[in-house]
Amino acid sequence: MSRKKIFGTFAVIALSGATWFGYQHFFYVETDNAQVSAHVLMLSSRVNGTIQSVLVDENQKVKRGDVLAQIDTSDYSTASQAAQSQVASLEARLMEAETNFKRASDLLKSQAISQEKFDGAQAAFKDGGAKLRQARAQADQANLNVSYTKIIAPSDGVIARKSVEPGQFVPAGQPLFGFVTSNERWITANFKETELAGIVSGRPVEIEVDALPSRSFHGSVDSISPSTGALFSLLPPDNSTGNFTKVVQRVAVRIKLNDLNANDIEALHAGLSALVKIKIR
Repeated sequence: MSRKKIFGTFAVIALSGATWFGYQHFFYVETDNAQVSAHVLMLSSRVNGTIQSVLVDENQKVKRGDVLAQIDTSDYSTASQAAQSQVASLEARLMEAETNFKRASDLLKSQAISQEKFDGAQAAFKDGGAKLRQARAQADQANLNVSYTKIIAPSDGVIARKSVEPGQFVPAGQPLFGFVTSNERWITANFKETELAGIVSGRPVEIEVDALPSRSFHGSVDSISPSTGALFSLLPPDNSTGNFTKVVQRVAVRIKLNDLNANDIEALHAGLSALVKIKIR
């Protein structure tokens, strides 16, 4: 092959490559600063107590309503029974106070008793009603506390982390399980502020996930964060200081994934790195 033909071939290849890169730059913006996102929860107990049993392991799939752990119910069951007994006692007292009030009302009409005694009967009836309402509220709370001794899965998902063992005393609010739901996945992509001009809601998106090299996913722009990521950092920048240095900021773009099935959601682990390409024209 002559030198002229070789140079011509290289020129065609270079021109094709330049055309392709120019097309990509003009019609798309892309970033590898992106990851798979999901609803990640830290499940905790709403009451204090000693863990009686743990019914799940890490990485186990669970269904909505499954019991993950059980707290000893002894103290809460006793409190509930005591509250119910108090309600029953006050109901009996209220019935007696109501009977006395009605009798006093009839006697007052015939002037058989004084206004003072009638007022006393009326006050006792009202006071009994107030005490009964308070006791019922306490009984309802006691029953709730009994139900709170079960730590329950809020939705279908996977136990990502388990930080509790039987016999452990846990205070209310202490995280016990790291939980990832199985109902949704989306992509959070961080784009430079200079790339936002063509990114609007509804634009088509192509996604590649590093952990799934043989797969490609399609989606659309769902929303754009109203602030930069730096604004909510632990130490947000103060541009009013005299040592200001301009840094290109990044803004989070939420991308909806289209046509995902249960197997796709299972494969898309929260936090996986992704490459995102958005068509802007």
